Amino acid sequence: MRRKLALLALALLTVAGVGIAIRPALAATPFKVLAFYNGTWDAAHIDFDKEAKDWFPAQGAQNGFTWEATTDWSRLNAGNLAQYKVIMFLDDAPPAAQRSAFQQYMQNGGAFFGFHVSAFTTDPNSWSWYYNTFLGSGAFQTNTWGPTRITYKVEDRNHPSTAGLPATFTSAVSEWYSWSNDLRQNPNIDILASVDPSSFPVGTDPNQSWYSGYYPILWTNRNYKMLYANFGHNGMNYTTNTRTSSTFESANQNRWIIQGIQWLAGQSTTTPPSSTPPTSQPPTGTITPGQYYSIINKNSGKCIDARSAGTANGTAIQQYTCNGSNAQHYRFQNTDSGYTHIDNQANPAQSLDVSGKSTADNALIQLWSYSSGTNQQWQPVAEGGGYYHFVSRATGKCLDTPSASTADSVQLVQYTCNGTAAQSFRLQ
Repeated sequence: MRRKLALLALALLTVAGVGIAIRPALAATPFKVLAFYNGTWDAAHIDFDKEAKDWFPAQGAQNGFTWEATTDWSRLNAGNLAQYKVIMFLDDAPPAAQRSAFQQYMQNGGAFFGFHVSAFTTDPNSWSWYYNTFLGSGAFQTNTWGPTRITYKVEDRNHPSTAGLPATFTSAVSEWYSWSNDLRQNPNIDILASVDPSSFPVGTDPNQSWYSGYYPILWTNRNYKMLYANFGHNGMNYTTNTRTSSTFESANQNRWIIQGIQWLAGQSTTTPPSSTPPTSQPPTGTITPGQYYSIINKNSGKCIDARSAGTANGTAIQQYTCNGSNAQHYRFQNTDSGYTHIDNQANPAQSLDVSGKSTADNALIQLWSYSSGTNQQWQPVAEGGGYYHFVSRATGKCLDTPSASTADSVQLVQYTCNGTAAQSFRLQ
């Protein structure tokens, strides 16, 4: 039965965002995580709660924990909390009646993971231990609008939650908060990641954007087992009340979440799941720079191909039945921070390029002379079993076969990462 449940949870990943398995399923009893939320204010926060309730149980099935969510804050009491390794706050902080129980839980060695609104307050002195001492952030100061991606700059690469992450990586879309307290001045706070300056401006409203400055996004308090994440606000069409982005569409951000949960539970690991792929494929997480590979789509079994063996600017990158030609051979040349440009063997000066530097879904992929553009740089993200998805440095979107087509001559695009086989490729 446990195996069947795990397989069902894995199937949910196709609709619940980008998943990540940090290690194989554990033989021991999974540890328990309990998340509190209200789900009553701001459609974007409510949608994050809804998405979290799909995503976390599926991740738990792969990573050794069970996850449940409740709106019953009365369960935040000493007797109930003793059952759980990790407590989460998804969209709020506890009501006054439960505050002392939570503080006692944390001071006695409990573990906490908070998101976005769980730190929001305009009156930190209403619960000074939580806002000023524990989180260290003080009062809400500003927010960005509308919701956008940022590039993270990893500040502490030695923390278990950031193990294996690149020095910079792209977030999922969120609204972002700043705080009245400068966390850099607090010796108890370890800032794990901040906004990389390449992100500016952050926001789309000129009056609610960040243009410069230092903004912590992920941090921990050295005196407690805790993590705080500034994200947790999906992009929303407020007219139709529909989601326009996913909090769980960034594979590296997801890796930080899962590694963070495991660290909080005392089951931290820095070793990805082992696998033994066929000898014709590179081991998971290993791509040899300069070596040419065929790149084969998981869904269709077809190869990435330069249409008509073209080598000129604008040549369409399509999928086509594998034939071993140079039009289907590509090398990976590292740039920095885990990114690479992907060059065609027939003309190594030509690289996979997002046409027109577009940031839109369904923007076409072509060959173009490499010029160090971020629309020509891709992050290979190992999925296990020799498969990867390729994330654009410019947009955080994934290389994708549109509509999961299995036909020859379909031109590839960039599309919001969704964890489907249409975005998954193996190298041979």
